[in-house]
Amino acid sequence: MSANRYSPPLVQGAYAAPAVEGAVHATVTIPGSKSLTNRELVIAAIADGPGRLIAPLHSDDSRRMIEALRALGTVIEEDDTGGAFGPDLIVTPASLVGGTTIDCGQAGTVMRFIAPLAGLAAADVHLTAHESALHRPMGALISALRDLGVDVDDEGTWALPFAIRGHGHIRGGRIEIDASASSQFVSGLLLAAPRFDVGLHLVHTGEHLPSLPHIDMTIESLSRRGIRIERPAVGEWLVEAGVPRAKEIVIEPDLSNAAPFLGAALVTGGSVSVTGWPVHSTQPGHLLPEILQAMGAHVARHSGTLTVRAGNGIRGLDIDLSAASELTPTIAGLAAFADRPTTIRGIGHIRLHETDRIAALVANIRALGGEAEDLGDGLRILPRELHGGAWVAFHDHRMATTGALIGLRVPGVEIDDIGTTAKTLPEFTLLWERMLRGDSA
Repeated sequence: MSANRYSPPLVQGAYAAPAVEGAVHATVTIPGSKSLTNRELVIAAIADGPGRLIAPLHSDDSRRMIEALRALGTVIEEDDTGGAFGPDLIVTPASLVGGTTIDCGQAGTVMRFIAPLAGLAAADVHLTAHESALHRPMGALISALRDLGVDVDDEGTWALPFAIRGHGHIRGGRIEIDASASSQFVSGLLLAAPRFDVGLHLVHTGEHLPSLPHIDMTIESLSRRGIRIERPAVGEWLVEAGVPRAKEIVIEPDLSNAAPFLGAALVTGGSVSVTGWPVHSTQPGHLLPEILQAMGAHVARHSGTLTVRAGNGIRGLDIDLSAASELTPTIAGLAAFADRPTTIRGIGHIRLHETDRIAALVANIRALGGEAEDLGDGLRILPRELHGGAWVAFHDHRMATTGALIGLRVPGVEIDDIGTTAKTLPEFTLLWERMLRGDSA
């Protein structure tokens, strides 16, 4: 075993999106889920003994989480017997020490999950992030931590960077939070809650709670390790104090990262299969088969493989994506080639991701000659003949992959920074080009 040796492949800089003339037919294997990997890393760090994550994601976001937990005293080692996308991880809990600075990079899961954990540390923990992520909402979480008795020094900014004055424990109890800006506020508090002195009674007070599947994912991950969580009402959670059980956990493929690959089947009139598709999943990407079917695809599952085959063109649709907003860029890319306008609703919170995703999609589609309208809480795409040109990633991995998807049918699309895909899928260009060759990847 090694402490930190594996480095996933990475292509950086401008990328001429490959265009294809014929239909794509391929089978693709997608690396592990970022959302599951980072949740399981946090739970393993506060468990009752060493645990193993099998087939975890190795990306910039997961690396940031590993570095953050190591800085707090957790021992994380790489087991070289891991799979094709990197080693398994052995996580050995230890007392959370603090006395450190943690750079969250662009990772929302790191800044929102580590902040509550840092309150359990025995000394100060300073949290910061990449300059492109300092705008991401943190105020509701800072307020909730203060309500729990955690000393947070943000110099009045309600944003990163800030310091948490750790005292080795958090009492817990009942608090209220408006998590309308991000479900990660709820998940971050739930993940640390078992180690609070009296557990946690968390009540969401806002009118809207985005990405509910991600909260379900957090609850399921804790429950499988023996932590009891009750939901007495919508937007209310009771977490009993306890110590999560150490376990071996197999990480599912990242279903949202599969979206542009499956979308390639519709854009090119072909078929793409993704291996290892789970029968049940709390990942928002689990809604992809239903959504793609509504857009005209034929979808089939067989022996753990999901196959999406193009039908008679791409159908436009009117859809609320509040439960799976991270799929918006791929669906918008498909909508640019649809037979009618597409309206995507319920996604206003994606303005606060790596970039304002609604504005970025509208600007990029218009730059290629398309027509798109910002609806405030969503966007509307009217299909038009597109032409080549610059596609700006805006430091956002999902912007970059959507540019590649559109580029399959529009020659001359150039993505300004394909390296942004390293956030959750460093192997993107390798897998994309294998798919276009028809290889099994």
